[in-house]
Amino acid sequence: MKAKNEQGYQYEPGQYVIIDPEDIEKVKIRSTKIIEIEAFVEATQVHPTLYDTPYFAGPDGEIAIKAYALLCETLKETGKLGVGKVVIRDRESPVLLAPQESGLVMYKLRYPSDVRKVSSIPELNEDEVDQDQLKLSRTLVESMSKNLEDIEFQDKYREALKEMIEAKIEGKEIVTMAEEERPTVDIMTALKASIEQAKDEKKPMKKASSESIVKEKKRKQA
Repeated sequence: MKAKNEQGYQYEPGQYVIIDPEDIEKVKIRSTKIIEIEAFVEATQVHPTLYDTPYFAGPDGEIAIKAYALLCETLKETGKLGVGKVVIRDRESPVLLAPQESGLVMYKLRYPSDVRKVSSIPELNEDEVDQDQLKLSRTLVESMSKNLEDIEFQDKYREALKEMIEAKIEGKEIVTMAEEERPTVDIMTALKASIEQAKDEKKPMKKASSESIVKEKKRKQA
């Protein structure tokens, strides 16, 4: 009979080895929160899919302030990133150090073996892209291009959660609106509609000429 806290690892089909909580405790690594740098690499060598969680990394006391600032400036000048490891919550994780302004950002990295390849995406189309569709797509991208700082990122879930809490406090009934099912639209039709919409949004308002203003005044006086 298996105990409640026992866990099994399947090492062969139908074959399991029992792992107890005591076994897990034995392999845990004590958290040190000390970053051990193993090498420095070019930023282009780190694929975006490896990036996980960012943290701000600061100097460990006054003694380390100068060394911290020196490392930050050196990474800026060389364009390199520091790759190392750190133990957080009993687990060792690969990390990357990158300069940002006058400080350092530590990115927790995924292990390459944990990252799936793009080729694993089902139903990828390897055929040559239609040139007419590509031309429309380029027009759409150009018409919708902006600076990242001009785009407003809005956490709608957080706002809805806040409204729900406030409504609960006031004793109001919470009403959920069902989302309408959107019809399927042909890609060419959708692209053309998007381009026209983007053009309309960018059109400046027409200024009224002095002649049209005079005509409008006479029409009202008549």
